[in-house]
Amino acid sequence: MAKHIFVTGGVVSSLGKGLTSASIGLLLERRGLKVRMQKMDPYLNVDPGTMSPYQHGEVYVLDDGAETDLDLGHYERFTNAPLNRDCNYTTGRIYQTIIEKERAGFYRGKTVQVIPHVTDEIKNCIRTLATPDVDVVITEIGGTVGDIEGMPYFEAIRQFALEVGKQHCLFVHLTLVPYLKAAGELKTKPTQHSVQEMRKIGIQPDVLICRTEKEIPRDDVDKIAVMCSVERRAVIEEKDREFSIYEVPLSLLDNGIDALIVEKLGITNARPIQFDDWQEMVDGIRTLAAEPKDRREVTIAVVGKYVKHRDAYKSVYEALDHAGIHHHHKVRTERVESELVEQHGPAKLLASADGILVPGGFDKRGVNGKVEAVRYARENGVPFFGICLGLQCATIEFARNVLGLKDANSFEFDKDTPHPVVCLMDAQKQVTKVGGTMRLGSMDTKVLPDTLAHKVYGAEVVSERHRHRFEFNNDYREQFAKAGFVISGTTPDGALVEVIELPNHPWFLGVQCHPEFKSKPTACQPLFRDFVGAAIAARQKKK
Repeated sequence: MAKHIFVTGGVVSSLGKGLTSASIGLLLERRGLKVRMQKMDPYLNVDPGTMSPYQHGEVYVLDDGAETDLDLGHYERFTNAPLNRDCNYTTGRIYQTIIEKERAGFYRGKTVQVIPHVTDEIKNCIRTLATPDVDVVITEIGGTVGDIEGMPYFEAIRQFALEVGKQHCLFVHLTLVPYLKAAGELKTKPTQHSVQEMRKIGIQPDVLICRTEKEIPRDDVDKIAVMCSVERRAVIEEKDREFSIYEVPLSLLDNGIDALIVEKLGITNARPIQFDDWQEMVDGIRTLAAEPKDRREVTIAVVGKYVKHRDAYKSVYEALDHAGIHHHHKVRTERVESELVEQHGPAKLLASADGILVPGGFDKRGVNGKVEAVRYARENGVPFFGICLGLQCATIEFARNVLGLKDANSFEFDKDTPHPVVCLMDAQKQVTKVGGTMRLGSMDTKVLPDTLAHKVYGAEVVSERHRHRFEFNNDYREQFAKAGFVISGTTPDGALVEVIELPNHPWFLGVQCHPEFKSKPTACQPLFRDFVGAAIAARQKKK
């Protein structure tokens, strides 16, 4: 029977429940256990697909096309747990399911209520992952205890523990122990109040993970344990990490959380932990961080529409860091607002960049700034990497400035453009009106031999995740090819363009997919690996 760990948060939001959940999953996997992971989000949106990046951060896409919370990115970067649409539920999706059942007569005329119908549906979602081959299911409850929208989830997991038996469930509560500079001391009262909120619901936390910027004195740990009815060894300090988020699992390991979980859940098939590779990776990060500024460092300019909110391109930044880990270089990311490139020009804002990356996005705001950034990279021989909209901007830039197609544009941004070099495609691969279905999830790409893309991947067919609606317009393929614009990757049937590149350039490549979603700190995604490698070579050449 699968064991269950529920991770909740208190005091304030953004404490890092996702990172903590992912770290626990990693530690248990390294003890030979099969883990599944899940996020419950209390908001009423059915999924984050239509939510603003400024509010929600990036939309993380899974292999099956599910548009999910960015915490699932942490799950995949830290663990090998398979993720699908059953790994992220929202209140909107749960209510949608209940209403559809009610309309179909599923409840046989009963009054549909939060208890038992909503809580039962939540419990069904949790059970979905508890298949016979799974040892532990980790379910993260979004939001903060006490939030009204989260109450059904806390009630559901309280009931769940009663139904499966407390010996099969563990409640991990993440809290904040703030440091008051004026008083010169840490305060445990917020944690005490947070646990009181949990008890009012009927949940007694088994493990408390205390986020803190300062080391928690022994007396304060004792106080938290006594006041919160938690074993002292189960009060675990999680101090702010100095160098990297990838230090978090090591911190939890040092505090013995893996052994504690195995013991409390009565898991008998756990092996001694194997963690040398992760330790070696983190040691490398710490060594790099200690080196003098500008030594073994490379600067990547990310020219985007949503750079004011770091989480909007979370996976892109992480994949760049992974490439830095691979090359033993610090990657300094300069977040450049594409609208500022429109206003001030690229030379002023991109002169210090060793490489330029243009990520995805929707709508026309700031697009011309992205196009100008592409032009700057192309004309000045700066390594360039375009992702999704980045490929489309590279296409628009080439059409305007090399092919001489004045006013060339994407149909998304200008429906009256005389040259829609990027457009919507229907099932017959013809131009259509707005409203085409988005391509979502993992899809194969056929990579042409003797191209940069083939050199990077070392394979003729690769699979990457997609999230886009507009495509390279096939009517212009021949014209682009004659001017030296290489289409180096397509869908397996050759119908849609997936990868473009310029051969007479140090490193210039664009992809329609989102390769950042498949990068891990211990296994960097190949495109990011070689892009950063090219940027390092460019920096060394400048010296």
